[in-house]
Amino acid sequence: MPLFDIALLLLAGFAAGGMNALAGGGTFFSFPALLAAGLPPVTANATNAVALWPASLAGAWAARASLRPLGRYLLPLLASGLAGGLLGGLLLLLGGDAVFATLIPWLLLAATALFAASPWLSRWLAARRAEAAQPPHSPLSLGAHIGVSIYGGYFGAGMGILQLAAFSIEGHPLARANALKNLISAVIYSVATATFVIAGRVSWYELVILLVGATVGGYVGGALGQRLPAKFLRLLVIGVGSGMTLYYFWATYFAQ
Repeated sequence: MPLFDIALLLLAGFAAGGMNALAGGGTFFSFPALLAAGLPPVTANATNAVALWPASLAGAWAARASLRPLGRYLLPLLASGLAGGLLGGLLLLLGGDAVFATLIPWLLLAATALFAASPWLSRWLAARRAEAAQPPHSPLSLGAHIGVSIYGGYFGAGMGILQLAAFSIEGHPLARANALKNLISAVIYSVATATFVIAGRVSWYELVILLVGATVGGYVGGALGQRLPAKFLRLLVIGVGSGMTLYYFWATYFAQ
């Protein structure tokens, strides 16, 4: 691998780890860098998903105290995340590089819009939440969770915002909704990671380089979290996401 690509992945991993620790949106740095390093679109997305997997497990473990009282209530949610994550990963593999490459700009557009709208969405959800102890499951709510899980297994950027919205609309308090989001994200990334590894679509060399940069970036981001203005960081992620979206629209539909 050329030194330029190694440096690019280290820098992108550093930026992704730092931004995830500070404001979220790290995928906007890591995924395009994997594409720029020459990976096919499906392999780039699979490698990026595996890179996010350890962080999802850590988030679920950190939230275990909030989840333990829910007991058997979690089973339908876990099944929805498992089924949706598996289906999303399989759809990515079966669709192939050509289909996924066509969808990249639309997926980036959706993820950027979700990230940009998340503060207003969070305030709206906080104002209407019902603080229910255990909101009952319904076919509609479980169907929504399966749909979000399919999106997460297929691409993943912005998935957490969709999950938080779904749990909050059901009536979960915001803290519990965030804990549930962490748990189901871990399930989705775990099954998607297993699917991609078994299918042989993970590029391990690029993955290791990306993880090194992300680990250092996450540490630095955590250390700087109290010093940097959140508004600036959000604008940076939105700017990067918007730029990547415009570039991939141009590259996909106009640069032929």
